[in-house]
Amino acid sequence: MALTEPLDLLDNFPGWSTDFALRARQEQSRHASGRTRTKDLGSPLWAGTWATRVMNPNELDRWRALLSVAMIDQMTFWGRKLSRCRPALHPGSSTLPTGELQSVGVSNKSIRVDDLTGISLSVGDMIQIGNDLYEAVEPAVAAVGLTPLFEVRPHLWPNAAVGQPAIISKPGCLMTIVPGSLSASADPRTGRGSITFSAIEARG
Repeated sequence: MALTEPLDLLDNFPGWSTDFALRARQEQSRHASGRTRTKDLGSPLWAGTWATRVMNPNELDRWRALLSVAMIDQMTFWGRKLSRCRPALHPGSSTLPTGELQSVGVSNKSIRVDDLTGISLSVGDMIQIGNDLYEAVEPAVAAVGLTPLFEVRPHLWPNAAVGQPAIISKPGCLMTIVPGSLSASADPRTGRGSITFSAIEARG
């Protein structure tokens, strides 16, 4: 069966995200006077690195083949921070509600979310609005469904709209594997090995 985008590479990924953070898109220039100016080239993008556990030869070959195709063909996949697939205060496997973006603050970096009754968001929790990913930078408790206004990063993208779903279970964004970042070496004595790769947010 043909691979279809976006891939869900991380659904049964045998490893962990060793790094997942916003990457600034800035350049600096230094003037003859010694003054340094920083220029923003756009909002920051999510970037991450993932590493598998040591796998047997057959499992290693299967993941090597799948990730190689995804990298070479620049196929999009749902990237996420594996340590925050759920809010920190709601561990386990119970079903979590999907909220709805209720309003956006005038600063364009704060949001209010409805339909999250009983959910407490902590600093560092991830939330997906539409297809975009944000990180909470202050706590918010939805005691009766509606959260107070709380800040997130990055600033909301222009396509964020009131009424979009707000996902707190396996929140992610579309990403592509950075060309040349895939490493899949094996022990010559056993054939066992592990894989690492990096990816960056893919926007239309």
